[in-house]
Amino acid sequence: MKAYKVAVVGATGMVGRKFLQVLEERNLPVSEYYLYASKRSAGKTVRFMGKDHVILELNEENIQNKSIDIALFSAGASTSLAFAPKFAAMGTLVIDNSSAWRRDPSVPLVVPEVNPEEIKNHNGIIANPNCSTIQAMVALKPLHDAFRIKRIVYSTYQAVSGAGQQGYEDLANGVKGEAPKKFLYPIFGNCIPHIDVFLENGYTKEEEKMIFETRKILKDETLRITATTVRVPVFHSHSESINVEFYNPCPIEEVKRVLKSFPGIIITDDISANTYPMPLYTTDHDEVFVGRIRTDESVEHGINLWVVADNIRKGAATNAVQIAEAWIAQNNG
Repeated sequence: MKAYKVAVVGATGMVGRKFLQVLEERNLPVSEYYLYASKRSAGKTVRFMGKDHVILELNEENIQNKSIDIALFSAGASTSLAFAPKFAAMGTLVIDNSSAWRRDPSVPLVVPEVNPEEIKNHNGIIANPNCSTIQAMVALKPLHDAFRIKRIVYSTYQAVSGAGQQGYEDLANGVKGEAPKKFLYPIFGNCIPHIDVFLENGYTKEEEKMIFETRKILKDETLRITATTVRVPVFHSHSESINVEFYNPCPIEEVKRVLKSFPGIIITDDISANTYPMPLYTTDHDEVFVGRIRTDESVEHGINLWVVADNIRKGAATNAVQIAEAWIAQNNG
């Protein structure tokens, strides 16, 4: 098998550091890694894969003549817009974790368990979906295939790590009574129904992302979807209450069977033992945990799900690395 050269762009950020952890765990066939960050971090040393790596400043000079095969990006949308095309022009596959390319019709939006066939359709760039969308898609794709989804109601309870290091610090410092710096209001002891900017229709951009990305990934513009996204005082792992209405009958035991047979899902659903997914017990796992599976008795064909996953792992770093693994497998197949 060929050994690949891999770049990690944004290697010192929260997701970038998780990239490095996941890459160490999964041991891809890589001959060389290049770690990039801003000028502020350039020159620092990071211990990775058993040796010290010097952080390179992300600039055109430092990406030339390295024959990089895959670049994992988590450095923000503006950086991706500026540099992803430069990598792609050199023949590098860019897997981008920002929002920069998700709406581009020429860029596949991929969750490897859900739509791996889209990987081959790239023009040098593949987009990671929003973290909340990723975990929802793992749970909903097998159900859409089995029963055909008519309508989705998303209600999310999102960890502060989804807002980056500053969001994480707002909760940690809020416990000590300090004022917030990232969020508009204190997050400790609070829930904030406001993630990203508000749009003219009253939805937030985060809510609109989930709606758009669900339709794009499932390739169904007829889906009726609404969403409310909320920041909660939890450090890691997003939780989602998902109400789904189908066109076809969905017996609850068949729903559970379909979910259990799908890769990447762990069913945690035993109400007799008070067992259900919770952020505390899903953190640092790659799987999507599903529980509270029950019939929605208010509609003809409906269910409720409670879906929890680590937003920095499956919702970001692991999903991107899985895309890289799938691309490598397709190249070597």
